[in-house]
Amino acid sequence: MGLFDKLFGSPEQPGEKPGISGIELEQEIKKFVRPSWKPVTLDGDGDAAASKFSGTPWLAENEEWPKCKHCNEPLQLFIQLNSSDLPEESNKPFGEGVLQLFYCVNQKTECEQYCDAWFPFAKSVLGRVVNAQGRAKQAAMQNAYPSKLISKWQQFDDFPNSEEIKSLGINFDWDDFEPFSDQYAPKPGDKLLGWPAWVQGLEYPICPQCNQRMIFIFQIDSEDNLPYMFGDVGCGHVTYCPCNRSVAFGWACG
Repeated sequence: MGLFDKLFGSPEQPGEKPGISGIELEQEIKKFVRPSWKPVTLDGDGDAAASKFSGTPWLAENEEWPKCKHCNEPLQLFIQLNSSDLPEESNKPFGEGVLQLFYCVNQKTECEQYCDAWFPFAKSVLGRVVNAQGRAKQAAMQNAYPSKLISKWQQFDDFPNSEEIKSLGINFDWDDFEPFSDQYAPKPGDKLLGWPAWVQGLEYPICPQCNQRMIFIFQIDSEDNLPYMFGDVGCGHVTYCPCNRSVAFGWACG
């Protein structure tokens, strides 16, 4: 098994159905619709535990700002999601608490390249869920990206891409799927839940503790709410495993 296969799993393969086309294919695709939510943001930081892009994260009173394990410089907060701020219909996908993703953007030490930050569990990236109980530390980071507070969520229907549909057991020819490829596809941009807009292929990480496929939580796209580009207009995905509340992040570009 290669490194890619060890790091990334593929969805379970149910029994493949006979090839279908036309109206029947469209009906099958619709069965896999998922709700997804686009974050609506306001400039500003808000409370330490608020859902936000960048800004000041919730840190315990005696905790230091998380640092990169490669360059030892402070990590940039990319996203913070408070379970109490999420849409009720999302059913708190990572349980109670605050999910945080920190990422090293140090260009001088090229941590992204040296640490292979596009793979999950890179040492220049920190993903976690914290309880956010007690008094928060009053902390700030120099050169932090402008904070954007998530003020509300806009719901929409999201659909898997063609490769994911086939992995779900729907067999079809591309010529039959092509007329639906724009209408039934995962949406780009930053979003909560739904289906990942994969760039190169299905790249669900495998939890190193329980060896199960991790759950897709949040998509971070290049230069949407963060002034950051992943490679050549790449797209990143935050995933989660409930077995030990582990958080992973990986991205890919074309």
